Amino acid sequence: MKNVLSIQSHVVYGFAGNKSATFPMQLLGVDVWALNTVQFSNHTQYGKWTGMVIPQEQIREIVTGLDNIEKLQECDSLLSGYLGSPEQVDQILYALEQIKKHNPNALYLCDPVMPNPEKICVVANGVREALIEKAIPVADIMTPNMNELRQLSEFPINSFDDVLKAARALLDKGVKKVLVKHLGKVGKINDPDTFEIIMATPEGIWYLSRPLYQFNFEPVGVGDLIAGTFLANLLNGKSDVEAFEAMNNEVAGVMKTTFELNSYELQTIAARFEILHPSAQYKAEKIA
Repeated sequence: MKNVLSIQSHVVYGFAGNKSATFPMQLLGVDVWALNTVQFSNHTQYGKWTGMVIPQEQIREIVTGLDNIEKLQECDSLLSGYLGSPEQVDQILYALEQIKKHNPNALYLCDPVMPNPEKICVVANGVREALIEKAIPVADIMTPNMNELRQLSEFPINSFDDVLKAARALLDKGVKKVLVKHLGKVGKINDPDTFEIIMATPEGIWYLSRPLYQFNFEPVGVGDLIAGTFLANLLNGKSDVEAFEAMNNEVAGVMKTTFELNSYELQTIAARFEILHPSAQYKAEKIA
């Protein structure tokens, strides 16, 4: 069994951060060591929440504790998501350094959650800059949405070609795989009822589209689900393209179930069989 140290947010109610990623990854046969960066009552897009940012030193202490019982050598990957402070970026890099001492081939997937005023996505000051300066040079995989891709690449993105250029710019900085989620108005076909996503690697760029459901309130945690299931499929031995397709089919099933149940929160438990045995069979197209 593969093991992932997942350092991201925790919500008591709902599905975001570790709550969104852990169960699907476990269903796919990957054990998740969940280390929380914040503990909130609910995700921030409700507009009000309670809870706290986990003190930065706790990440280092817990990683040290895992090392003390000789478990870091069993860790195959590090996954990071929503961060509560810029100082936590340093602690994540410390965790990565310690993991790679024991397992130099361990993967680091950085889901670079950044401020997005349009979605009321509240992220602490300084996190964006810390991710750009410190995470990009060491990440094996990054999974930005369009807002995050603009900030990471510092490129103006006004067309599908611009998306491809920005993704390649991250590859040029050392990232090995870049997934750009939900292209929206700069997509290849720009259809409001279609979810478009690309995967860029040094070997090429792949494109996939699937239905985009029109929720009254868009569920949160979809990016966490995408990052977690993509990583789990890679760790299970699938090729980049196979993992990209499998992740999309698994997520498509969760989104369909969530829409049918008219839920604001992702229905990953109700959709568990869609994760194990996806009914969707969307295929990726190599476009570059």
